[in-house]
Amino acid sequence: MIGGSTAPRGHRALQPGAGPSLADLYYAHRLSLVRLAILLVDDKMSAEDVVQDSFTGLWRRYGDDLTGMENPLGYLRTAVVNNARSVLRRRKTARGYTPPHVPDAASAESVALLSEEHREVLEAMQKLPPRQREVLVLRYWSDLSEADIADALGISRGTVKSTASRGLEALGKLLKG
Repeated sequence: MIGGSTAPRGHRALQPGAGPSLADLYYAHRLSLVRLAILLVDDKMSAEDVVQDSFTGLWRRYGDDLTGMENPLGYLRTAVVNNARSVLRRRKTARGYTPPHVPDAASAESVALLSEEHREVLEAMQKLPPRQREVLVLRYWSDLSEADIADALGISRGTVKSTASRGLEALGKLLKG
């Protein structure tokens, strides 16, 4: 029995001076590392994830044969502490997040009326000539200046002004019916 757990068949017990394999280290120290992590993160599932991530990090860095490594258990303890700190930082961030305020929903009647008005305006916009529709959309939807609209459409500012004026007049007539 090593570190409070027995190694399963096929795994050698840790010998002083002999380099352990990753599996040997896992079976010998996993439970004590999980207990350490539980004390740090206060949650068994998170603690098990912390320890698993620590072993995975050790494997990525050194592989299965840890013979050349000076202190693999010390590396694992440090990794467990650092991973636990990361878990706690993420928790703090998640707890500190305040979702944006969602305004109260409008009544069904107001939504229906507003939707009807929008539909009528869109239908009237489709009946306008393309240039008038483009100018009005760029001006009132995209909130562009006359100079920006002129640049975008390749026309003069005077043409933008007159086209917008004619478009608004035509739109007003279409909406009045």
